[in-house]
Amino acid sequence: MKRKRILHFLILLALLLHPSVALAYSSKIIPGGENIGIELHSDGVLIVGFYKVNNQYIGQDAGFNLGDRIIKINDQKVDSIDEMVQAINEKGSSDKIKITFIRDGATKTTTLNLIKDNNDVYKTGLFVKDEISGIGTLTYIDPESRIYGALGHEITEKNTMAKIEIKDGKIFKSSVIGIQKSENGSPGEKTAQFYRNDVYGNIKENEQSGIFGTYGGTFDINDAMEVGRHNDVQVKEATIRTVIENDTVEDFKINILKVDSESKTKNILFEITDERLLNKTGGVIQGMSGSPIIQDGKIIGAVTHVIVNDAKKGYGIFITRMLEEGEN
Repeated sequence: MKRKRILHFLILLALLLHPSVALAYSSKIIPGGENIGIELHSDGVLIVGFYKVNNQYIGQDAGFNLGDRIIKINDQKVDSIDEMVQAINEKGSSDKIKITFIRDGATKTTTLNLIKDNNDVYKTGLFVKDEISGIGTLTYIDPESRIYGALGHEITEKNTMAKIEIKDGKIFKSSVIGIQKSENGSPGEKTAQFYRNDVYGNIKENEQSGIFGTYGGTFDINDAMEVGRHNDVQVKEATIRTVIENDTVEDFKINILKVDSESKTKNILFEITDERLLNKTGGVIQGMSGSPIIQDGKIIGAVTHVIVNDAKKGYGIFITRMLEEGEN
């Protein structure tokens, strides 16, 4: 009896030390593949370049770097270029303005000396942006929480490569109207027509593993597919689901060449083997990011990157990485 009590105690201790993990996301999700339009509004005004004013780089002289995010002009909060222009016009008679901005998560302030042009318009020497638009692919919808994930990677501003800190955004219907084929050394891309009023959902997060938000469109619960875990992914044939013409979602054959559980985003190395897809796209193309990867009836990942020097090959992220980040 004493030996049994000790055994029971050890089992109970093991359960306390290693409790079962409750997953926040569903065990079955709706695979995507649909082409989507993406519109992001930045949290603040992003500096993406500098120009000369009277032969001076007054923006750089004020201490700005590419990727800095302006959030206040003279202590007045600004969320857009229009609000920034308005705040500058309301500054009074001074040719100097106080600017509050964020760099690498830290809040800083500086003074910018404005210069008038020949039309009495103040110049800042700054190229700025407050909105990003593009296309990508919907990866999944969680039918219980209605959280969706797309892209499989974060959105960055192309001039600065800085991650966009978002205020809000939306995903909406888009239709593929053309393909620029990939070649080794030169990635191709989808071109698409936007239907901005046909909104699928909002964008709440722009994270390392994708964009996430609440899906407001319709879906068929019968399309739900089991989530594949890391150890379910095998080096063998699989499929990717994407759109290459109009809005028709199709499956195309790939071979998974390598699985890397240590990488944060490049977990699945694959090669496109589907001749029809290769004839149409030349390989992995921009706009394909987020295309779900399916193997043995399970959704296991999403396309994220093309290998520039070998366009038939690309990388994917584990679907569980996206689900975990999307639910946090």
